[in-house]
Amino acid sequence: MEKFQKPPAAELKQKLTPMQFEVTQHAATEPPFRNEFDANRKPGLYVDIVSGKPLFSSLDKYDSGCGWPAFTKPIESKEIIEKHDSSHGMKRTEVRSAAADSHLGHVFDDGPGPTHLHYCINSASLRFVPVEEMEKAGYGSYLDPFVKAGLYKPKTAEKR
Repeated sequence: MEKFQKPPAAELKQKLTPMQFEVTQHAATEPPFRNEFDANRKPGLYVDIVSGKPLFSSLDKYDSGCGWPAFTKPIESKEIIEKHDSSHGMKRTEVRSAAADSHLGHVFDDGPGPTHLHYCINSASLRFVPVEEMEKAGYGSYLDPFVKAGLYKPKTAEKR
């Protein structure tokens, strides 16, 4: 993927839904349990809705019971920025995308082992790419873990 250039706010307002814009650009939080990906169990990638950069894999997703998609780790730590967040009278760690500076959610230390991390992420900040569409969408280099897990079978060359 080429270097991402974040579009101006006016362009993002046209591209994103109002909820996506408020979450990614103004650090809003979508309602728990009433969002697109909390209950999604399909294999695939979760990418930044603004930049398209891969952030999380369904292989690292788990049901935390919090009402938002939860992951144990990002695909690549360099794509995530963590910032201290003391808003709403709480001490938390905000998670933002490195490429687009999109607000994603927060990370906590109450997740499952071995990392015990719990990335609590707003669905509105993500776009889901199902495993069977990853190659066509330009994410073929991320297929290997899905192949190893038996969740994707590469297409074999057709006989002539």
